[in-house]
Amino acid sequence: MTDLWLISVPLDKASLISVEKLKRTIAKKNLASCCRFSIPELKVRFCITYSIRGCMREVMEQSDDKVLENALANGGESDSLSVFCSSVDLMSYVTKFQWDKAKYPTTLPLSSLADIINKAELRSRVLAYNSVKTSLQSFDHKTHGSLQTCSLNDIVRREDLVVSEYLTTLLVLVSRGSYLQWERTYESLSQFVVPRSSRKLLEDGEGGLFAVTLFKRAVCEFKANAQDSKFSVREYSFDVEEKRQQEKKHVILMCTSPPQGIFVRWLKVNFSEVFVAWIHLKALRVFVESVLRYGLPVNYQALLLQSDKKRSKKLREELSSLFMHLDPTATVSLDIPGICQQEYSSVICFHVNTNLLELS
Repeated sequence: MTDLWLISVPLDKASLISVEKLKRTIAKKNLASCCRFSIPELKVRFCITYSIRGCMREVMEQSDDKVLENALANGGESDSLSVFCSSVDLMSYVTKFQWDKAKYPTTLPLSSLADIINKAELRSRVLAYNSVKTSLQSFDHKTHGSLQTCSLNDIVRREDLVVSEYLTTLLVLVSRGSYLQWERTYESLSQFVVPRSSRKLLEDGEGGLFAVTLFKRAVCEFKANAQDSKFSVREYSFDVEEKRQQEKKHVILMCTSPPQGIFVRWLKVNFSEVFVAWIHLKALRVFVESVLRYGLPVNYQALLLQSDKKRSKKLREELSSLFMHLDPTATVSLDIPGICQQEYSSVICFHVNTNLLELS
């Protein structure tokens, strides 16, 4: 599995010498490959440093890396991931990254860029994903759920219901262990129940669905007494048009793909945009941290290191050793608000999580 690391170093003489040493070391020890990561000079003024810090807190939220995971939530299988990856060459996009100035204008303040990337792009797609997921779950509950939640359009026929000026039919859920009690007592739940009108329409592992006919004037009384006896009355009205639409949706779904196929198609369409926004957010994070760590005027270079996961620990050790001069206190345990000790090092270094991706 490939590991990607974004690092940022200032353009002073000592750091440039360390960069050359790093390139020679990783090539000699086969630790990683190295390339420039192009980040434009974004809009920043000394007088708005406080705003930059607020922006940094927002773009450095731990939940940011979860956005991509959420978008891939139901695409964990390797065959599905290969479909997503086909929509954009992930490795080429990262190694040849160019800031999309049309979509994310560099003339905007940092806080505005963070809002566009993090809220308008990533969060809107997460909301859209959740909407698709909720719709599918709702449809699945209606078609394959228990008798308490599933749609009854495929179960109840018009001839199962008696509906007239004075009579109506109620559908009652009875647990398996209460069948005998139901048969003995349903006629006594109201004096206006039609004798011997109980019919079992369907049953599952939990219980059965019974139809019973009674006078309309006794519906409220029957429901109250049924509830006291631990019988549940399901509200239902036979709708021909709704049943037709339900059957149509079911046929389309079963003919095109299994239910999870809906997620696969949705993710295939949206994955590229999510990934692009995610990498822009990483670039913004590197820029903000570089300004805060190295100061103004902006004078740094960003590098992308591509390593094998097994060699990542050794790579981090080399980075800490070569760039110790940037912050000798990095090896000392410090209490830095909002940042865990293991996340802080002498050189700016951010991990690009590829755990969910099958990179080729």
